[in-house]
Amino acid sequence: MVKNLYDILGVSKSASQTEIKSQYRKLARKYHPDLNKDNKEAAEKFKEISAAYDILGDKDKKQKYDNNEIDADGKPTGFGAGGFGGQYQSYGGGGFNPQGFDFSSIFGEDVFGGFGGGNGYARRAQKGQDVSYQLDVDFLDVAVGAEKSIVLNGKQINVKIPAGTSSGQVLRLKGQGGKGYNNGANGDALISINVKSHPYFRREGINILIDLPISMKEAVLGAKVVVPTINGKVNVSIPAYSSSGEKLRLKGKGIKTKSGVGDEIINLVIMAPKNKDKELEAVLEKSNENILRTY
Repeated sequence: MVKNLYDILGVSKSASQTEIKSQYRKLARKYHPDLNKDNKEAAEKFKEISAAYDILGDKDKKQKYDNNEIDADGKPTGFGAGGFGGQYQSYGGGGFNPQGFDFSSIFGEDVFGGFGGGNGYARRAQKGQDVSYQLDVDFLDVAVGAEKSIVLNGKQINVKIPAGTSSGQVLRLKGQGGKGYNNGANGDALISINVKSHPYFRREGINILIDLPISMKEAVLGAKVVVPTINGKVNVSIPAYSSSGEKLRLKGKGIKTKSGVGDEIINLVIMAPKNKDKELEAVLEKSNENILRTY
């Protein structure tokens, strides 16, 4: 009786490569020799489905099989033995491994911890794979610290972002990566932080920097103005006769970390009026102020 590879795998001729692979994974789990000790029928069935998958799971071989260019054994039709012989790779416990199929992807943590020598798969504990994730975080979240929820491996986990975390810094979440094999430890989740820029705050270590526009009137006469900080707004006194580039320091208004507390540093920027002011011009014309330049 002529073998039909589609019947062996239990899929239709129109099945996609994804469907074929999924069905093979299902059958391989059921009939794998390491799960069916001393069961010759299961071993034979495993060889049969592996042989079928070796052809149907390969686009080029599948097309040749569909076009009757090769038979169910992978041999060219009409040319006798030869051609595709020796296409399966033996594994230690007997049977075949079509196309170097990764059986750990089906058995994973349930049975196998990697390939061993001699008698099949080594039953040793193996740590799961680390998984990487990039997390975009707002400037203020890393300035004051925050907790964000993300989904990894189909599971929602909370990521604690310490105050002072920098862009490019990687947070390691122990045991939140891939599952370990054979009671091995789970892998870790490596969360790479990308800090978004802020419209007016900047950062220098644990200090917060901000440019504060002030009018000429405020610069000359002094003023009380409202200034934003990472923890809210505060009132700040601008000294009379302030110049652009002068700095005001708000102690303790920077980033708070375990190693210390930063300040907020205000850089004064005098802004000339956009509209012409004849009275202001007249006053400045009468001014006796002399600018002493250093260059």
